[in-house]
Order: sequence, then C-alpha cells, then structure tokens
Amino acid sequence: MAKRKEENFLPMGMQKKQRQEQDNVSEEESEEEEESLMPLSPGTASTQVISAEVGIIESIQLKNFMCHAMLGPFKFGSNVNFVVGNNGSGKSAVLTALIVGLGGKALATNRGSSLKGFVKDGQSSADISITLRNRGEDAFKPRVYGDSITVQQHISLEGNRSYKLKGQTGNLVSTKKEELTAILDHFNIQVDNPVSILTQEMSKQFLQSKNEGDKYKFFMKATQLEQMKEDYSYIMDTKARTRDQIEQGEERLLELRRQCLEKEERFQSIADLSVMKKKLEDLKHEMAWALVGEYEKEIQEMRNQVSAGEDRTVRLMQKVEDWRARVGVADRKFKAIQDNLEKISEEAIELEPKCIQAKEDLIHKKKAYNDAEVLYIRCRNEFRGLEKDGEQLRNRIEELKRSANQSLEPARQERQKKIASLNEKLKSYEDQEDFLGQEMERFRQTIEKDKEERSRIKQEESDVVQTLNTKRRHLHQLKETRTNRLKQFGSQVPALLEAIEDAYRKGQFTRKPVGPLGACIRLRDPELALAIECCLKGLIFAFCCHNYKDERVLQGLMKKLYPPNASRPQIIVSEFRNEVYDVSRRAAYHPEFPTVLTALEIDNAVVANSLIDMRRIETVLLIKSSPLARAVMQLQKPPKNCNEAFTAEGDQVFERRYYSSERTRPRYLTGDVEKEISHLEKEVENKVAQLNVFQQHVSSLESDLRKNQELVSNHHRHLKELKIKIKKILLEIKDLENEEENQSVDISTLEEEDEEIKKQMKKVEEEMKVRKEELDSLRKQRSEAEQTYEEFKLKIHQVSELAEPVKEELNQAYAEVDTQKRSLRHYEEKLRQHTDTLTAKKDELSQTEKEHQEKSALARKICPERIEVKKSPSVLDREITRLRQKIQSESNSHGDREEIIRQYKEAKETYQDLDGKVKSLKRFIKLLDEIMTQRYKTYQQFRR
Repeated sequence: MAKRKEENFLPMGMQKKQRQEQDNVSEEESEEEEESLMPLSPGTASTQVISAEVGIIESIQLKNFMCHAMLGPFKFGSNVNFVVGNNGSGKSAVLTALIVGLGGKALATNRGSSLKGFVKDGQSSADISITLRNRGEDAFKPRVYGDSITVQQHISLEGNRSYKLKGQTGNLVSTKKEELTAILDHFNIQVDNPVSILTQEMSKQFLQSKNEGDKYKFFMKATQLEQMKEDYSYIMDTKARTRDQIEQGEERLLELRRQCLEKEERFQSIADLSVMKKKLEDLKHEMAWALVGEYEKEIQEMRNQVSAGEDRTVRLMQKVEDWRARVGVADRKFKAIQDNLEKISEEAIELEPKCIQAKEDLIHKKKAYNDAEVLYIRCRNEFRGLEKDGEQLRNRIEELKRSANQSLEPARQERQKKIASLNEKLKSYEDQEDFLGQEMERFRQTIEKDKEERSRIKQEESDVVQTLNTKRRHLHQLKETRTNRLKQFGSQVPALLEAIEDAYRKGQFTRKPVGPLGACIRLRDPELALAIECCLKGLIFAFCCHNYKDERVLQGLMKKLYPPNASRPQIIVSEFRNEVYDVSRRAAYHPEFPTVLTALEIDNAVVANSLIDMRRIETVLLIKSSPLARAVMQLQKPPKNCNEAFTAEGDQVFERRYYSSERTRPRYLTGDVEKEISHLEKEVENKVAQLNVFQQHVSSLESDLRKNQELVSNHHRHLKELKIKIKKILLEIKDLENEEENQSVDISTLEEEDEEIKKQMKKVEEEMKVRKEELDSLRKQRSEAEQTYEEFKLKIHQVSELAEPVKEELNQAYAEVDTQKRSLRHYEEKLRQHTDTLTAKKDELSQTEKEHQEKSALARKICPERIEVKKSPSVLDREITRLRQKIQSESNSHGDREEIIRQYKEAKETYQDLDGKVKSLKRFIKLLDEIMTQRYKTYQQFRR
C-alpha cells in the first residue's frame, strides 16, 4: 500500500505530479518545470528510507460495517502483515473498509454498487476508523496532526458519508474530503490501484483470463498507464477549453478596457474634487487646532482676568477694611458726641426745674418786696404827713402864743372843725385811692392771667385746627382710596404712575421705575403698621430708578404733576437686580422678634434692595411692648447687628436713648381702610368738639377781659377824680391853715395834739424802721433771687449755646457715620459681587479648560500632529463653507465621487484580474504544452 520498493516509486511519483499540476495551475513556470522533473531527479532514491515512516496503516476499526457490529481495532506492524481467519470472520470486510474508509468508491470493492449496502442490517449508520503513521521529514502537517492521522468515516443508511480527520491527540483538524485527498497524494496511497489493493474478484479475473488483451489492460491499470492516458485526454480537453476561455477573456478584456478608460476619464474629471476634499480635510484639521488655539487664548485671557480679579479682590478687601476702620472711628466719634450731648441735655434738664423754681421764687420775692415797699412808702408818707402836721402844729402853737392876746377863738374853732372835716374826707379819699389801686392791681393780674390763658388756648386751638385739617385731608385721601388705593400716597401718584407707564412704552426709561415703595410692600402683622411707618418715614413715598438717566426723566414728570412749592417723593437711584441681597451675615436676629425685613412681604427684589440700602431694614427689630423693647435694647447687650428697635406705638429705642413717637395710628400701611376712615371720622368729631370748647373758653376769657378792662378803666377814672379831690382838699386845708386868724387857740390842746403827733410819729418811725429793714431784707432777697434766676437763665442759655453746636456736630457725625456705612455697604456689596463674579469666572475657566482638553483630544483624533494655524476659526469656517458648497456643486454636476471612484476601482480591478487570469492561462497552456510533451515521451517509453 505504501511506498515500499524502488521500482514502484517512479510511476507513483508521476501520478502524484499530474494531480499537483491540476491543483496548482497558477504557480510559476519554473516551479512547475522543477516539480515535473522531480521524479526523474537522482536524489529520489534517498527518500525511500524516510518515506517508509509515513503512510503506514497502524490500525483499523469497524462498527456496524457489512455484517459486523464491532470489528477491531486491528493494529498492524511496520512491515508485512497477514490477516487470517475463517470464512465470515471479517478478512474481506477489513480490506473493503480500507478501500471505502480512504475515499474509494463502492464499485472499486467489487462488493456492492452503493455505500448504503455496507451498513449492517437493522442499523442506521456505519463507522470506519483508520490510523495512518505520520512521522519523519516527509510527514504531512506534523505540527497540526502530530505522529499519526486518524481518518474517521461515517456512512448513513441513505448512502451519504462524512469525514473527520483527527490528529494524534484526538483533536479534530478537518471534515473535508479535499484534505483526505491531499493526505493520500502526499503519502502516495492509491486505493483503486490493483497493485496496491488487489481484491478477490480482481485476482480471480486476472488468474482465470487467458486473453493477452485482458492482461495488457491489467498491466495498464496496475502501472496506471491507463490512468495517465485518461489524464492526458482530460488535460488536452481542459487545454482546449482553456484556449476558448482565453479567447473569450481577450474579447471581454477589450470591453473591460473600454469601460475602464471611460471610468478613468470620469475619475480624472473629479481629480480636482479629490484635491478639494483633501483641502477640505486639511481645513478641518486646521479648524480643529484653530478651535484649540482659540480656547487657549480664551483660557489665557480668562486666567489674566482671574489674576486681575484676585488682585482687585485684595484691593477691595483692603478698602473694606479701611472703611470698616473709618466706620469704627466715626461710630466712636458719634458716640462720644452723643454722650456729650446727653450730658449737656441732662444738665439742661436738671437746670430747667431749678430755673422755674428760681423764677417762681423771684416772682414771690418781687411781690413781697412790692408789698413791703407799698407798706414802707405808706409808713413814710404817713411819717412825713405827721412830721408836716407836727411842724404846722408847732408853728401854729407859736403863732397862737404870739397872738394869745387876740380874741379869735370862735373863728379858730371853726377852722379847726373844717380842717378836721377835710382831714376826715381826705383820709376817706386816700383809703378809697388805696382800695382802688389794689383793685386795679388785682384786675391787671387777672387780665394778664386771662391773656396768658387766652394765648395758650389760642395756641392749642391753632394746634387742634392744624391737626383737624391734617386729619380731614387724611380722611379725604382715605375716602379717595376706596376707588384708588394709590391716592393714599398722594393725590398726584395715580397720574404720575400713568405718566411713567406712558413714558416707558415710548422707550424713555431704560428700566421702568418702581414706586411708591409703600404700595409695593405688605404687612405680615397689621399691629406693626405704625412701627414700620415710623421706621421707613418718607421712604414709603419714594420711587426707585435704574440709573441717573431714568431719574432725570422721572424728575421731569414729577415737575409737571406736582405744584412748584409742594414736596416731591424721594428718588432712589440704584441698579435694578432680580435677586434680593444676601443679608444673612449682617442681619439682626432675635428668636422672638422680627426685623422690618422679615415683617414685610416684598415681591419685588428692587424694593427690598432699596429699603436695605437706604434704611438697613434687616438690622431694625420690631418689639410690640415698650418695656420689652427697653429690656432687649438697654438693660442688656442688644442683639448682634441690631442698632435700633421700634415699638408698636412707634417709639424708637436705641441702646442709650428712647424717643417717643408723636403719632398714635398708622396712616399708609393700614389694612382695613373702612375701619381707619371710621376712626378718623370719630377723631375729627372729637377735634371739632374740642375746638368748640376752646372757642367757647376763648369767648368767655375775652368777655372777662373786656369786663376787667372796663373795671380797670372805671377805677382809673375814679382814681383820677379822687386824686383831684384830694388835691383840692389839701389845698383847702393848706389855705385854712395858712389863713391868718386872730383867733385865740387853745395852746394846751394844740400842744397835746403835738405830743400825740410826736407819739404817732415815733410809732410810725419805728414801724417805718421795721418796714425799712424788712424792705432792705426783701430787696436783698429779691436781688439774690434775681441773681440766682439770671444765673440759671445764663446757665441754660450757655447750655443751649453749647448744645446747638454739639447737636450740629452730632448731626454731621451721624451723617458722616451714615455716609461711611453706606460706603462700607457699597464696598462690601462690590466685594460680594466681585467675589461671586470671580467664582463664576473660575468655574467658567475650569469648564473652558475641560472643554479645551476635550477639543484637544478631538483635534488629536482628527489630526494627531498639531498644526500651527494663523487663521481664525471664523475665517476657516467661511472657507470650509465655501469649499463644501463648491464640492457639493461639483458632486452634483459629476455625480457621487465615492461612487465614481468605486466604479473606477471595480472596473480597473476587474480588468486587471481578468488580464492577469488570461496571462496566467496563457502561461499555464505554454507550461502545459511543455509538460505534456515531456510526459508523452515518458508515456511512450513506459509502453515500450
């Protein structure tokens, strides 16, 4: 079976080379010639020993084959093996299985015409397993199969068969018959050659036949010359068919060449399009790196901005610290001035009652002095009168003594009676004069008191009238708010808002002004309305503008609507923001009491920010009870960030001061208008009744004044008449006393009278002395009281003079503190805004750097090597757009470029492939002619 003898090697080699030539017609000419001559080479004899190591059957095993359920496995030796046994033991089955298992046909076994006949009766399939040796240098794929190759064949009941080729380790290598054919060719195993496998029928036919022709046929078959003849005929037929194919291929080549040239022309026509697309790709590469460059520039610029922002942050923080120091200095200065003013005020308050007491004491002492002076003057006048009377009496006595001899007694007595009568009348008139003087003084005092009372009542009446007018105006405004609540903030406000709306529609405002602020806020607790009104004051009527241009436009509108001398609402200029300031770090906090900011519902962030800027409502507490407010603000340290508080009555409470509110009810932030109108109407009625009482009182006082003035006038007239009468009586008495009478007078009586007058004079003199001392004492006391009162007045005046500049200084200090605090808030807000902006820039820088990394990665993916790009992305984008449009235009005119290139490549490849095949076939025919000529000569030699 295998190659065992030298004389059998040559024809087998010839057969092997013929099969290889059929399978490898496309090999090179030189290789074919070399392989065709290999069996004739001198070195073939050296392979006999090595070839014995391959192709030897090592074992065979049958299952359900022919009449045997399981036969084998039979293991064979390396040399000659004999298989012996009784009839039916399986000797022929082994030989038949060997032919069929190695790919032989059923007819070659002379045991049947179909493979299904080899399947045992009652079984569905048969299996054959043959192991071939595969060692040495001539082994077949030793790395794949190893030292042995197992051929397993499975035959089905339908006559189909399948192959499994396994290696030494049992690994499945192939299931194709072509692999088995290659193995048999490699090992030179010929299962249909009677020299290799001589069946029983073939041996009988050879031995029984006596015909030389049959033996020659057996010779031809055994030496494979018959096979060579058939192969030669097959090759010549194949050669003729190949020539036909070459002729057809050449005709096809002409057509393909024409088509290829057409496609090439179209391809050349779009060569420029390819250039443009290449340029487009280059532009895309440049665009990718240009975007990276733009990001790098942007990142560098943002880094510069961040660096500048950090420097500015340091400067702003320094400014904030400087302003905080200034605010601290201003606060200390303000508190020092405030303490000084409080001391001065306390001193003035202490001096005020003392001054009033000194004034009252002076009035009492003046009155006592005047009374004492009246008594002293009266005593002095009485003493002088007595002195004059005594002197006259002594003169009369002397005169009487001189005229003692004369007899004038009756006339003298008559004169004495008349003088006594006149003296009595004079005394009566003087008493009346004193009484009238006292009455006139009393009436004058009453008149002064009534005048003072009338002035006071008129002042109170004026205050009541002013209050009444104010309340009537407020009542009128409240009644108007029934139809339009905005009139509560001024009768011109609705018209002003309409004018603002109209101007905004016309584009005169950058941002629409907001106001009045009181109309933009709502109270969470209505009981705090008065406190919030007292806190905000004029800010309730204020308007907010986005910039100074809008402020000038709003001023113009107000000028048209408000009277020239009327006060206009305040205008606050501050940039509008959509978010309320974050005041969490500087706001006051108390667990029980709200701030003004938290007590209000404010929908508009502009309104809230304006009130925070102008009034710092986040630092003002609202405490309903006054004692609680004093306890929170004054009896202990005020809450953090809290400088002041307001009570429900509108009182303002500081750490060391307390200011009572003059108002009793809210006017603008009240929730129930009808209730407020009813309350105001009652107050107006009360004020009207109070005004009527004042008017009646004033009428009564004026009536009393008129009566007292008439009485004073009557008393004054009566007093003048009395003085005239007294003067006449004095003259008459004087005339009577001076009248020279020659009447005799009782000198002793006159002397007694003189003695009486002396006694009275002494008594009056003593009384006058007492009165004098008392008057001197009262004068001294009055002087002291006047001095004391003047001293207190002077002190109060000095304190007032001291207080005025201190007040002015306090106002300036307060304004300075407020200005510096506003500046501090301004810089703090700028610092906060700058910090937020810087943080946003840093986040943006981080995002941009991330995008830069992504763009760089994308650019490296598009173009691994970086390109220096001088053009900007916008210029490149325009160039790419123009080039794309041009490419699209060219593509539309010539068709799809990719399709054209594909068709051109396909046509070119088809042409080249067919051309290569035609050339290969020509070379093959040429080589085949040479080989066939040589082999035909060899065939002729073998036949001889």
